[in-house]
Amino acid sequence: MSGAAPSDGRVRPPRSLLAAAGRAIGDYAMIRPGDRVLLGLSGGKDSLSLLQVLLHLQAKAPIRFDLATCTVDPQSPDYDPSSLKPYLATLGVPHYHESQPIVAQAGEHMRGDSFCAYCSRMRRGILYRVARENGCNVLALAQHLDDLAETFLMSAFFGGKLRTMAAHYLNDAGDLRVIRPLIYARERQTRDFALKAGLPVVHENCPACFAMPMQRFQMKQLLAAQELEHPHLFASLLTAMRPLMGAAPE
Repeated sequence: MSGAAPSDGRVRPPRSLLAAAGRAIGDYAMIRPGDRVLLGLSGGKDSLSLLQVLLHLQAKAPIRFDLATCTVDPQSPDYDPSSLKPYLATLGVPHYHESQPIVAQAGEHMRGDSFCAYCSRMRRGILYRVARENGCNVLALAQHLDDLAETFLMSAFFGGKLRTMAAHYLNDAGDLRVIRPLIYARERQTRDFALKAGLPVVHENCPACFAMPMQRFQMKQLLAAQELEHPHLFASLLTAMRPLMGAAPE
């Protein structure tokens, strides 16, 4: 793999990352012939890695599908996704940019939940709308195995429930399928790929999410410490979480 992206912005992901994504897509029937997929693209290492994975699969896989991207800018003062527009133009991928004052509105409209939960809910609603307006029937999100494990522990520790993110589900309205093709991939895989491939990562720095050691960060530290002692920790966690990840919707 080249140390920098070629002139058209496309770079082949490492075999291990492609294999993890391909297995997840196959296990959960995530992408089907004729699908129109909208990728939620923050510009972080995970969503940019998934973009390259989907572009590679689009070119090489026997299943034909269309791909577009959408970036939701919550107007956080430290988040600047403006570099994504020319990058997506180079790739030849349709890109939709939605800027809304989510950060400013959070204090007024939150209903007892955290800022992160409010922001996530608002972003998801915007992505659903953009998908519908542009004829997409699938929304792809870039959460990986580390995210699922952290969510699993947070739910058990602080919510008293056994939950994690679903691999593939139908939204409440029943008109969009939501998929997470990186559920078998580790965060270090996307981090290493983004660095070695020279992907134009947008460093998101939301004060509400990253300025203080929040629960998710604490879970990340806990898992990292345990993995040093137990190298197969995430394989065990994946086995434990599988019944919670759902089955492919019809």
